[in-house]
Amino acid sequence: MTMPVIEPCEMSRRYDGPPAPSGTDDPVNSARFRRGLTVATALLTLAIGLGGPPATAADGPDSAPNLPRPTGPHAIGTTSLHLTDDSRPDPWASGVDARELMVSLWYPTASPNGRQAQYMTPTESELLLEEGGITDVPLDVLSTVRTNAFADARPAGHVRGLPLFVLSPGFSKPRATLTSLAEDLASHGYVVAAIDHTYESVATTFPDGRVTTCAACEVPHDEAFWNQLVTGRAADVSFVLDELTGAEARWNGARLIDPSRIAMAGHSVGGASAVTSMLADPRVRAGIDIDGTTQVPIPDTGLSRPFLFLGRQAQYSPGGGDGPVATWERDWKRLTGWKRWLVVEGAEHASFTDVGLLAEQLGIDIGAELPATRASEIVRRYSRAFLDLHLRHRPQPLLNKPSKSYPQVMFCTPETSTCV
Repeated sequence: MTMPVIEPCEMSRRYDGPPAPSGTDDPVNSARFRRGLTVATALLTLAIGLGGPPATAADGPDSAPNLPRPTGPHAIGTTSLHLTDDSRPDPWASGVDARELMVSLWYPTASPNGRQAQYMTPTESELLLEEGGITDVPLDVLSTVRTNAFADARPAGHVRGLPLFVLSPGFSKPRATLTSLAEDLASHGYVVAAIDHTYESVATTFPDGRVTTCAACEVPHDEAFWNQLVTGRAADVSFVLDELTGAEARWNGARLIDPSRIAMAGHSVGGASAVTSMLADPRVRAGIDIDGTTQVPIPDTGLSRPFLFLGRQAQYSPGGGDGPVATWERDWKRLTGWKRWLVVEGAEHASFTDVGLLAEQLGIDIGAELPATRASEIVRRYSRAFLDLHLRHRPQPLLNKPSKSYPQVMFCTPETSTCV
């Protein structure tokens, strides 16, 4: 059945800087993004013209794109929640008096049976690929991605025994693009909640079949826009925390969450939103910005909770001038607690999410020198080390100095503009 697509305010889904596997929501890099998209599409078209199309599910059951296996001891369950915040109107859709959100949860399960979860719907796959100009693969191919979690499996754990980790995707990207990170952390005993920020994603599917698209993509992307975006995302995060940890929690596994151990990360503008969320909500005890230019500055009074910057060497090495790195340098001085600044050699913007993994499997070159599987391993391993240190108080030597196991990860000292 074809899902109805809702285009709020009679806005077209097209906008300047369409999302794609090589995309970025950083306005400073939009021109570079478009060039990368053109190259990737050209390479894909060339492969098909030579009779060598990228492998897809149509080639057989073993050729469907897949996510890496989680590294933890627990089997994984996943479910989706439809939440409605009646206390505020939607910031992007005129006349919509409540903020509706879709949230995916991943968690440990002792009942790994039933069907494996779908990565995204065929409609979501089609809209994401079309918006990126990728039309030389089956448009439903992302709905065939093999995941590692079991749909609606029963949560397992002790009461208030599991830390909660909130994820916010990049601008225009669905929450599904952070699945590999979420699955891995759930396999190590975390509850992970990824939020689709409605009308900020190319496609969000609701239980009644509605598919909302990216109204925010049509708004001029000036400084006021980005500030509104991250402020709104902080409000989304606080509402989701209310719904997961409040007296009338909306998930049957909510009793397993320890509300004193909550952290957040995001990719790109989702990473910038981690800063804003920590400033707005003291329940968020630690945060990670994954390759995102920060927006709302940390105030002069500072932020004393743990924070990790993790980004591309090419874009976020300190001393890089007035580009995106300047926002990290500004906020670094105001981070007064535990902090690290790590950059990854050879990575591109999409390397830090499933987009890089899936693009690589589909034969699309995102311009990264670092293989996508290695980049994914780095994101998962360093994120888990950060969380285990600050939510479980387990020593993590990996975060103290460069590791021979991960030579692509460099530790930066902004005060001297050096990375080793």
